[in-house]
Amino acid sequence: MSYQTRQAIYSEIEQKQNTKLVLYVTGDQKPWETQIHQEVLDYFAVHLDSINKVPKISLVLYSRGGSTLAAWSLVNLIRQFCRSLEIIVPSKAHSAATLMCLGADKIIMTKQATLGPIDPSINTPLNPHIPGQPENVTLPVNVEAIKGFIELAKGDMGITKGSDLAIVMKELMSRVHPLVLGEVYRARSQIKMLAKKLLSKQMADKKQIDEVVNFLCSDSGSHDYTINRTEARNELRLPIENPDDELYIMIKRLYDDFAGELDLGKDYNPLAMLGANQSVEYHKKRALIESISGGSHYFESVGTLARVPQPMGIMLNDNRINEGWRYEHI
Repeated sequence: MSYQTRQAIYSEIEQKQNTKLVLYVTGDQKPWETQIHQEVLDYFAVHLDSINKVPKISLVLYSRGGSTLAAWSLVNLIRQFCRSLEIIVPSKAHSAATLMCLGADKIIMTKQATLGPIDPSINTPLNPHIPGQPENVTLPVNVEAIKGFIELAKGDMGITKGSDLAIVMKELMSRVHPLVLGEVYRARSQIKMLAKKLLSKQMADKKQIDEVVNFLCSDSGSHDYTINRTEARNELRLPIENPDDELYIMIKRLYDDFAGELDLGKDYNPLAMLGANQSVEYHKKRALIESISGGSHYFESVGTLARVPQPMGIMLNDNRINEGWRYEHI
């Protein structure tokens, strides 16, 4: 489980696909989650400059989502360095990661890989506070959840009069700040615009583009809905390809390696980290950007986890010493 181990797999995939490969992984183990973010653009530029302009780049992508504008910027940045962009999805490419896939000429999905809706959640200091949590901890507001509430009032509840709708909106604004509602509307319009722009480079049929965008933004019904490769290919008509057996084995080996290093999909167990010790220092990798020529950029948290005796028992203290992006090149 290391960059050195993955380098050999990168080389195998590059030779088989006649490509240059970049890996981007954001972690999903709570409370260590990371997301697609604008801050990675400079790190991507390092990898792309080391690759230089080539006919084809393959991006191996694992992420539960993040900033839609960062996703848009990343796709456009990568496309400046290649004529053809292939995105390889070993497992999950949801929300903003799905948006990135819309900008690819080809999407290679394993049988366990899934895409997802691209309806974003808004989280600002003005978002509703979560009861019982610190003041700076707020509840994300999902774009389609707001739309769903208004449609519920108009549809199932039969509220159609202007005065009655005004009462509904007043109740909503008493719980969600008006500026957050405005940001929700802006984000919904923006995500549709970005998705259409990306799809227009691969699809000529405007009706088909609208159908795909509408499904991903609202018609799928839930942000948790997952889209397998059969649905993505046959119903959304995205450029999906299955890996052959040889490529699948390479992708699976690569996924197992970085998933093990970042503990993807695993529950956080601080007691297991401590074992029989009173305290332990940790170095927790939480995101990866890697290539053969560009090395490994990784986001890491460093701290000490300790048992602290209390009158009512033992409390666990997580003292985060430092965190940020690190660099490794072998």
